[in-house]
Amino acid sequence: MEETGAGTVRIEAQGHEPDEAASFFARGYHGTGVVAERTELDFAYRHTAVGDASLTLRTSRFSGEIRGTIQPPGEHVVQWVSRGRGVMDLGRDEVQVVPGQPVVFPAGRPFSFSFADFQQNLVHVDDGVLDAVAAEREGALPGTVVFDHAAPVDPADLRAWHLVMRQVARTTLTGHVSPLLRAETARTVARALLDTFAHASTPVPEAVLVPRNASLRQAVEFVHASAHLPVTTADVARHAGLTARGLQQAFARHLETTPTEYLRAVRLDRVREELRAASPEVTSVADVARRWAFAHLGRFSAAYVRRFGEYPRETLQRR
Repeated sequence: MEETGAGTVRIEAQGHEPDEAASFFARGYHGTGVVAERTELDFAYRHTAVGDASLTLRTSRFSGEIRGTIQPPGEHVVQWVSRGRGVMDLGRDEVQVVPGQPVVFPAGRPFSFSFADFQQNLVHVDDGVLDAVAAEREGALPGTVVFDHAAPVDPADLRAWHLVMRQVARTTLTGHVSPLLRAETARTVARALLDTFAHASTPVPEAVLVPRNASLRQAVEFVHASAHLPVTTADVARHAGLTARGLQQAFARHLETTPTEYLRAVRLDRVREELRAASPEVTSVADVARRWAFAHLGRFSAAYVRRFGEYPRETLQRR
């Protein structure tokens, strides 16, 4: 992204060379194998983005074909086209792009796509904003909201989505938006995402919802938000304002586990999410396990079976 003053984001890129277009979109969407080619039309592309780190509105006009594999990091993305053709999540849960019909990008994993001769709108919402709104509205733990990108959208929800997007565009594109208004606009889009698109999430355990267990709730939410990082029990205790012993006692008393075991369980859940979404042709159990800090594959497999009642390879192969 190109950032300008006051934390705002403005991007404008255009050209007439396929290799240049492929390189631009690969960089912007963390893509691999991105290829752009000419069609019957004269090749041209233009991409714009306006917003800030929490929310950007984007448009792409593309005369030509582009395909590849992408994984935008740290954000949820919704796209809809006004013209053109395309397929998302090629070889997996494929979704044919229909003009006017928004589709959520698969999140947390790479996915393949192919689009041609299209005009596209996109909205990018930071994961932190979505997590905060999901926690308030659904009691969802950080990092646990998973959208079903292949699920159909109810017509009434679709109309409401487009109405919100028109209002957001009028606000965002004025060029004179205060930080407070930008933050509330991002939250508005996050709410619309949750209202419009089918999703699931993991709720905060009931034991930590009691007001006197506020420190324990902070610890639990920190574990879920930081499970992908090399966090330690000391990190969790410090974040929650507890001593290491106090943290151990709180987890034992209210959750009947230890902070270390709780972190391991969260990471096992993340492994399962990845395996369920992955393709056995391009993903290995070992790679996913190691990415989530399970170095000893034998012990990992045994723990996985105890938690889910099946071997990780069975999860990966079930599509």
